[in-house]
Amino acid sequence: MIKQRRIWSWLLIGVMAIAIQFLAISGANAAVTDYLQEQKFLTNVWQIVNRSYFDPEFNNQNWYKVRRQFINRKFNSREETYAAIKEMLATLDEPFTRFLEPEKFKSMQTSTAGELTGVGLQIAVDEFDERVTVIAPIEGSPADLAGVRSRDRIVGIDNIPTKGLTLDECANRMRGAIGSEVKLTLERPLADGKGVEKLDLLIKRDRIAVTPIIAKLNQEGDHKVGYVRLNQFNGNASADMEKTLKKFKAEGADRYVLDLRGNPGGLFDAGLQIARMLISEGTVVYTVDRHGVQESFETKGDAIINEPLVVLTDGGTASASEILAGALQENHRAQLVGTKTFGKGLIQSLYELEDGAGLAVTIAKYETPLHHNIHKRGIIPDVEVSLSEPITRKQLGTNEDSQYIAALSVLDGTYKNVIVKSAN
Repeated sequence: MIKQRRIWSWLLIGVMAIAIQFLAISGANAAVTDYLQEQKFLTNVWQIVNRSYFDPEFNNQNWYKVRRQFINRKFNSREETYAAIKEMLATLDEPFTRFLEPEKFKSMQTSTAGELTGVGLQIAVDEFDERVTVIAPIEGSPADLAGVRSRDRIVGIDNIPTKGLTLDECANRMRGAIGSEVKLTLERPLADGKGVEKLDLLIKRDRIAVTPIIAKLNQEGDHKVGYVRLNQFNGNASADMEKTLKKFKAEGADRYVLDLRGNPGGLFDAGLQIARMLISEGTVVYTVDRHGVQESFETKGDAIINEPLVVLTDGGTASASEILAGALQENHRAQLVGTKTFGKGLIQSLYELEDGAGLAVTIAKYETPLHHNIHKRGIIPDVEVSLSEPITRKQLGTNEDSQYIAALSVLDGTYKNVIVKSAN
């Protein structure tokens, strides 16, 4: 009986040993599988950039060596892989190519579709001094109503300095639940250009419905002027613009003012479609890829309106709105009135990754119809008119808007001291 018990004991010990060994092997296999999955995920991001990025020199570095530096690391979680991807992309030293976690990627897709939540700011990193700069507040957004302006510098978010933070880190700190508050510390250049004003703004987050177009038909003397304010090139912009132009045409508009002030851009295709509604014939824009190959985008002869047109611009006019402004100016379709545009001449493409995260990659730069590169330079308007002080949304496109008044006089041919300058 004792011998039998010993046999069963040894059998039990043997089974346990085999089970432990099996679990150890299974655990090791799972760890290897997880490791390979994270490597595969990082490699996929690397390959997208390798195929698509507009700079063939990858910021003067060997992109294959960069891959080796990161692929040999051991990632214990997807969050660690995310961090490594951000570190890898940072070597490009180009803020518009960036990784977006699933929530941020979904938020960006929602924004281009026409609605979002938060404070309503379009921001960029100034490539001269690497400071976070407001391109433009979205019209009617909490930031707009609180008084944030184009070209304001965001130096702090809830008392956290923004120096050293990425665009996405800044954007993430400004996001939050509807009704919650965030404090922005801003630096604003003084009117005389000597020094800056520092101010704190407490902003309550809210849902932001982005209405791409605000339009009205103004009776100005003997003329009916279609005033069209285009706020953003989102998914609704081109359809809304087509509807607006056809409506004004039917109502007898014989002149137009297109207001691109504070328009931070958006979808490239939307800008292209709207340009074709306004220009009968000519080149809208050239794109130049990493190989120096130029692709031209032409109008198709199906412009909706051909009446006289003036475009209003300022420092918040950026990206796709600069494509449109440059096309109208250099095809002699319209004169630009206002101040110099922002100067963003790069085009990004969005890639969705397997886990719902996303990747924004700069795939090309664009040139105006006369082959001007406006990146970091902006477009100088034909008629330079500055606002002596900010105006409210209700004043836009009225006789209290000095730039709009200047646009009307340009349409009449009565504007004095016209300063005509080239785009570069």
